[in-house]
Amino acid sequence: MAMALLWAVGVSSWGCSGRHLARHFSRAAGREERPGGEELRRLLLDDLAPTPRSERGLELLFGLSPCLLALRAARRRVARLLLQAGRSGLQGERAELLRVAEARDIPVLRLRRQKLDALLRSQVHQGVCMEVSPLKPRPWTEVGEARPGDDPQQLWLVLERLQDPRNLGSVLRSAHFLGVDKVITTGRNSCPLTPVVSKASAGAMEVMDVFSTDDLAGFLQAKSRQGWLVAGTVSCPGPEISPSSDIPITSCLEFLWDRPTLLVLGNEGSGLSLAVQASCQLLLTILPGRQLPPGLESLNVSVAAGILLHSICSQRKGSPGEGKREHLLQDPREPSTASEGPGLAQHPGLSSGSEQERQNGS
Repeated sequence: MAMALLWAVGVSSWGCSGRHLARHFSRAAGREERPGGEELRRLLLDDLAPTPRSERGLELLFGLSPCLLALRAARRRVARLLLQAGRSGLQGERAELLRVAEARDIPVLRLRRQKLDALLRSQVHQGVCMEVSPLKPRPWTEVGEARPGDDPQQLWLVLERLQDPRNLGSVLRSAHFLGVDKVITTGRNSCPLTPVVSKASAGAMEVMDVFSTDDLAGFLQAKSRQGWLVAGTVSCPGPEISPSSDIPITSCLEFLWDRPTLLVLGNEGSGLSLAVQASCQLLLTILPGRQLPPGLESLNVSVAAGILLHSICSQRKGSPGEGKREHLLQDPREPSTASEGPGLAQHPGLSSGSEQERQNGS
């Protein structure tokens, strides 16, 4: 049964069109427009295909890395594994996928490429898909107590009304790679955790802790009372926007991460809502490296998320990447003193050289 098409937009309101920082609320957020406004209505419908679903209420998870990581995480019920017929001598991650499925007595079917293409509406499936139960965010009440004193460098990523599944997947992949502890989404007007999201995240969605809340402003205010810093995110306004907010705005490069922080990203088209922005204690922005012409003064929300998260997470003490940075900066003529340790990618299926990246078009 096909799902209704999800609306989405690829360009967020990120960027800076003026030289000076200002204090303001987004005009779109102030009017509380439908998220995305006209930009969403201008989308080509074939940009986002419906989520493939089976007839038994299950969905079709596709792609090598999402399927393998879903099997490892064991969060979903797996009805059967579908493999492209004609591939002889499976190796590497494909062979592991088959071994895990057989060890768990999961039925394995081999289909022709044309049949898989039809089932998945021509999504890039890499010859692999699984019939699985849907994955849903857990209620934020299940997060558990995390007091600021436990770890001063806790970082949670909060997403308000993100609607493009590919944006959401890219954000989750960056968040997982850079060490975000938890992800919170809004329960309404947000993209669900679909197979398209999982594929765009390279399977990171299958192993991450994702929670949701129907009262985001209340959640942020409660965490603020517990001692957390709530840092929202905004575009850098031009001189035509008059200041109307008392919330300080600072460049992400000047932000000092010295206590547990909630980083809040808004909708692709309209940014943070008025209520959520008012719940923030600080607003972070990204400054451009040059004067930009109209139409190029914004960043995609997933790109902006990567920049913001890296600017914060690079301050983390004792991170796996800290030793690597020292090793890269070391004089190559000197013997290496860096200890061998794990890389930033915490799952083999998410490493930059994994098989699913090398065979993306297969």
